[in-house]
Amino acid sequence: MRIGALSHRTGVSVRLLRYYEEQSLLQPVRRPSGYREYRESDVRTVQNIRTLLAAGLNTHTIAALLPCMVDNGEGLAPACPEMLPDLHREQERIDEAVADLLAARSVLDTIVAAASPSSTAESDACRAF
Repeated sequence: MRIGALSHRTGVSVRLLRYYEEQSLLQPVRRPSGYREYRESDVRTVQNIRTLLAAGLNTHTIAALLPCMVDNGEGLAPACPEMLPDLHREQERIDEAVADLLAARSVLDTIVAAASPSSTAESDACRAF
């Protein structure tokens, strides 16, 4: 499939797909005409890239990780155990970010719970909102 079709199927812009290629995240076949030809498996690869980027991994780490991914991105090939320390660090970083977000959510929950919906008088501090 051509880049436009891959863009349509994945919801990722053509420009971003070209960037992924520049970063060695995608390796389409180049036709003699110069067109990029993508495989069906590249749809899943793009989805994996998006997921890993959303998890906070950088493109360098993703480029090293993609060849190790098996089972549609659900597992890691046995030949790639060297990636595990980096992945464990990323898990810890994500866990810390989740804990920070949960703490922020708790503060907001407390503020919302303390607000009196029946109060008609606005304080000076709340008028800005």
